[in-house]
Amino acid sequence: MADTAVDPIEQIGDDFHADPHAYYRRWRPNGPVHQLRGNRGATFWVVIGYAEARTALTDPRFRKGIAGLREVLEAHGQELFEDTAALSGHMLNTDPPDHTRLRKLVNHAFTPRHVAAMRPRIEEITAALLDELADRDEVDLLAVFANPLPTIVICELLGVPLEDRDDFRAWNKVLIGGAATAEQAQAAAAAMGGYLRGLIAAKRAAPVDDLLSGLVHAVDAGDSLSEDELVSMSFLLLLAGHETTVNLIGNGLYRLLQDPAQFEALRADPSAIPAAVEEFLRYDGPVGWATLRYTVEPVRLGETEIPAGELVYVAVSAANRDPARYAHHDRLDVTADASAHLGFGHGLHFCVGAPLARLEAVTAFTALLARFPELRLADETFTPHWQTNVVLRGLDRLPIRLHP
Repeated sequence: MADTAVDPIEQIGDDFHADPHAYYRRWRPNGPVHQLRGNRGATFWVVIGYAEARTALTDPRFRKGIAGLREVLEAHGQELFEDTAALSGHMLNTDPPDHTRLRKLVNHAFTPRHVAAMRPRIEEITAALLDELADRDEVDLLAVFANPLPTIVICELLGVPLEDRDDFRAWNKVLIGGAATAEQAQAAAAAMGGYLRGLIAAKRAAPVDDLLSGLVHAVDAGDSLSEDELVSMSFLLLLAGHETTVNLIGNGLYRLLQDPAQFEALRADPSAIPAAVEEFLRYDGPVGWATLRYTVEPVRLGETEIPAGELVYVAVSAANRDPARYAHHDRLDVTADASAHLGFGHGLHFCVGAPLARLEAVTAFTALLARFPELRLADETFTPHWQTNVVLRGLDRLPIRLHP
């Protein structure tokens, strides 16, 4: 008989972000689906099993549409503020047929063929950033490399002035950092929305050869993006195209440097780096939990029934370490098979930018290990501070010694 609406297991503590897998290991013996209570008192469900996660990521009974989400949030005593909602109506928060329409308009920019054509420019940016580090001994690799690389790439792809990057990174930090007040989040969302509306107006008046100009003027079968859709889509591409790749590089390098033998293996055989990037995505990828879903009817996952009108997260970081799927589940192994991991999601919301993220990460690791073959953590006792956000997982800093 299925369990229904049982008392929440527990409330996530402040130590969750430092080691979420300690929680997952404690929950896993009790099944792949758990009900929790959030910091503001509302309850939600989290899926931690691999098989169940794949189901939840594809089952149409789990919805993402922003209008329905607003209703469910309000029923749970939570509020979706207007300024934040204005940035949230993108394809990640829509269901078919709207999702199909929105995704079709951006798909062409992220096809493997189109991304492959960007390789020379990404390699050029990577080499220039590493050239600037040649004479330095100790650096925060996030600040001087992992952050600038995807920032420059996504700014050039979208057509965002590079000189504005500090502004949108500051707004993003507030919106995704997890520690901002509601007032701070609303202010950052309003500033970001205003900036993007101004940029869109400029592209409409004087289009150039970039993705944002293409979206502003795109017409597909008589369809185009509304002003609000342009704003929210620009926000998604700017945020997702930057933050996730920063964390993929940062998390992957940190975990690699914790195991010198695996570092040396990759340095000796750069051809293994693409497969290693997949393992970084599996073991400690840039996404902890997939963005929020809600049920439109009762759904049974495993032995648990989730009622209709419930908020649901899919913990892809937990699913990617499910011992039922990966024999090396709790161990980084750059030689192991990490195929079918959920680091980029699964189903119709699979990350549209996955080919670009993979290319940037492979280029970054290949160049780093070749240019600085003896790089190490600056302090072997370094204890990382992780962002306090359940959706995006990343370090605040990564102090590295580049030379012996």
